[in-house]
Amino acid sequence: MIEKDLIIQLQQEQLDQQKKIIAGLSAIISNNENIIDKLNALVELLKARVDELENNQRKDSSNSSKPPSSDISKPPRTQSLRMASGKKPGGQKGHTGDTLSFNATPDEVVVHTVKQCRCCGKSLRSIQSADYERRQVYDIPPIKMLVTEHRGEIKNCPHCQTANRAVFPETISQPVQYGSNVAQLAVYFTQYQLLPYGRTSEIFKDLFGHSLSSSFLVNNNRRCADKLQPFITDLKAQLLKQPVLHADETGYYFEGQRNWLHTLCTDRYTYYAVHTKRGAEAMNDMGVLPNYTGRLVHDYWKSYYEFDNCKHRLCNTHHLRDLTFCHQVEASSWAGQIKKLLIDLLDKVWVTKNQDASATSLSKGQLQYWESKYDKLMKEGQCLHPPPEKQKGKRGVTKKSKTQNMLERFINCKDQILDFAKDFQTPFSNNLAEQAIRMMKIKQKISGCFRSMQGAKDFADIRSYIATAKKQGVDIMDALKAAITGQPLELKA
Repeated sequence: MIEKDLIIQLQQEQLDQQKKIIAGLSAIISNNENIIDKLNALVELLKARVDELENNQRKDSSNSSKPPSSDISKPPRTQSLRMASGKKPGGQKGHTGDTLSFNATPDEVVVHTVKQCRCCGKSLRSIQSADYERRQVYDIPPIKMLVTEHRGEIKNCPHCQTANRAVFPETISQPVQYGSNVAQLAVYFTQYQLLPYGRTSEIFKDLFGHSLSSSFLVNNNRRCADKLQPFITDLKAQLLKQPVLHADETGYYFEGQRNWLHTLCTDRYTYYAVHTKRGAEAMNDMGVLPNYTGRLVHDYWKSYYEFDNCKHRLCNTHHLRDLTFCHQVEASSWAGQIKKLLIDLLDKVWVTKNQDASATSLSKGQLQYWESKYDKLMKEGQCLHPPPEKQKGKRGVTKKSKTQNMLERFINCKDQILDFAKDFQTPFSNNLAEQAIRMMKIKQKISGCFRSMQGAKDFADIRSYIATAKKQGVDIMDALKAAITGQPLELKA
């Protein structure tokens, strides 16, 4: 009985404590009539923030503009935006291949003689050969550093006793120096193959038995970039004449701070420039966009819109990735429909271009059909995803979902999105620029960040030259040889 009384007493004490707590809460609520509304508003705010963070975690390279290196796990193959080409695996029709073939003028001929008959054993040394069976071996001869000593004569005139010295070529300015072939290979390894200076020095040691210092490699790139300045000036002038330019930018690090590599390119030219800024200040310093009047393809980075002298066109590959996110993560049926429209329209453009090589756009009737579908989807999107309501008492712009932002962009930038069907000169995507800036990411993975801003600028100038030479079908080693000797290649239209 004693234990039962004790339990009843404890329960009574707990009830009394709960009554006190309830009374305290009732007093708080009665004194603060708006506290529930404030708590509900806070809960809604936190829910929105949690949804935003969860959505960000669901972004990867298949449904946004994030690079593949940031993916936490490899996205499923079915998430790829690449469509089936219908081609069979392997080399395609017309591909020449790189199979070894017989050389008509071999550098060396080695004759293997027949000394005796394999049947009767008689000597055949004096018998003339009836024919030859040919086999060729492609190989690299032993490589070593070649040291050439240049001697300039000194002659004393017998009449006036003046000492006359021979004049050395301009390329030979130091008592001991490296030649143009060494300089050419050093630029090739560090700026084209993107090797760090230490590994480049090791390559020269292993292949040629001579190690290059880091200071020589740095100064060699500096001299090469200096000789390319007339080429860079000509390159920027050529870019101004192009009907379509692709633009993009990517980050790199110098002294622990993020800087930016910018590119402007076509299928014939590539120009790189480095800057501490990402926006319009850097684009102005590049010296092209302020005077460009053609079509500029980009990924909707707002700074490009500072230049109203050109026509803006948007990358639809970026749109496909963003729409994939809206469709899969935010469950937007509208996003799935507009994504399908873009893909179907692209297929229609490809079919038209293949059937009629002279076509410059879809027909007027076709354009009206596709624009009608587009406009209809915009109206449906506005019904499905109306703008968010302004929260009472909250200052600033009301945050929109990714789908609402995409819908607003598709409404406001209709011509910039659909121009690839109206003028076949306008590309569907900005892939040329994305491929161009990928080089910087490879460089950072192989050899890390830059040690000086001047080194980054030299790298951008030399890579502009190399990338353009490659696009114009010039052998890289020939192009570098011309640059080292102060005669960089002339740009082709």
